[in-house]
Amino acid sequence: MSLTLVRDDFDLFFRVPFEVYPRDTPYVSPMKSDLRRYLDPTKNPLLKAGGILEALVVLRDGRPVARATAHRHPASNARHSLSRSYFGFLDAADDPEALRLLFDAIEDFARRHGDTEVAGPFNLTAMQQIGLVTEGFEHAPFTDMVWSPSWLPARLEAMGYAAVFPMSTFRIWPERANRDSLLTPGARAILNSPDWTFAPIDRRQFKVRLEEARQCLNAGFDGNPMFVPLTAEEFDFQAGEMMWILDPALSSVIHYKGEPMGVVICIPDLNPFVRDAGATYGPRALWAWLKMQFRPKRAVIILYSVKPEVQGQGVNPAMLWRVLGALKARGYKECGGTWIADVNGASLRQFERIGGERLHRTHLFSRALS
Repeated sequence: MSLTLVRDDFDLFFRVPFEVYPRDTPYVSPMKSDLRRYLDPTKNPLLKAGGILEALVVLRDGRPVARATAHRHPASNARHSLSRSYFGFLDAADDPEALRLLFDAIEDFARRHGDTEVAGPFNLTAMQQIGLVTEGFEHAPFTDMVWSPSWLPARLEAMGYAAVFPMSTFRIWPERANRDSLLTPGARAILNSPDWTFAPIDRRQFKVRLEEARQCLNAGFDGNPMFVPLTAEEFDFQAGEMMWILDPALSSVIHYKGEPMGVVICIPDLNPFVRDAGATYGPRALWAWLKMQFRPKRAVIILYSVKPEVQGQGVNPAMLWRVLGALKARGYKECGGTWIADVNGASLRQFERIGGERLHRTHLFSRALS
């Protein structure tokens, strides 16, 4: 049986997970149009700014059985003094030979570009989907979460990749969450003060709120490992299409005397729709959308950040207290929380206090090249 490596064939790249994962696995693909946009060097700001990407597919006897991107993030390497290439969108059959050929190509990409380390999965940066699931394989992901099969971590380790940077995703039930545990003295003071106001992220003021959200994100995450401040173009590329799916009751920018100080973005979970639609806008999409209207409502918190000058004053718990109340009032039965790194102990404790349940354990995998 023969193996073949194919570069930059988008249709083959998109097909891989549908070929190798059984229909009953929790995997959810990005929408085909979104994935095409992410990989397009004329549209993705990461690639327009000097990033380089190859979309790699391994065929066994003509059937696609493994895929990944090999790519570079020059701004990340410069900011963090790294010489690193990344892999992302890793999906594969349990085929060690195919995986070895795939990672030979990824490592060759890194060497050709002068890098001494490979790390991933990054889909495509640290501010997008990252990590490989290492526990919780049975749980379906929410929007902006990853899923990968249980055998894949061991296959990476067998090729010399080490699990690093542990993270967790969470799930909460708004109806039974311990919301009042968030009411610290600082949070109470903020919620009762006319100097602090919540501005909903809605369609009417979407561009203004989006820019305020970017400012809060860049300031609040500035000291985090692997973070690279997002330009307005990058943030709009990643978040601009949220305007069409937002529930404005759930997402807001918190202001102090008119100045943005924090942001929380919580959106309806679209993964059930994407899965039922086959990740394409075709005849199945209308049926999938109608079907979703009769499911219990799910949401996911994809971002919350507070500017450094007001951290530790109760802004974060005040925002989450408000979101939990809105979720319950709007009839959402579940809410996910995207990845929180183990190094972020304060955020982990906050989710645990309100009764959050760990959904997945995830890690990055890295290897130094000889």
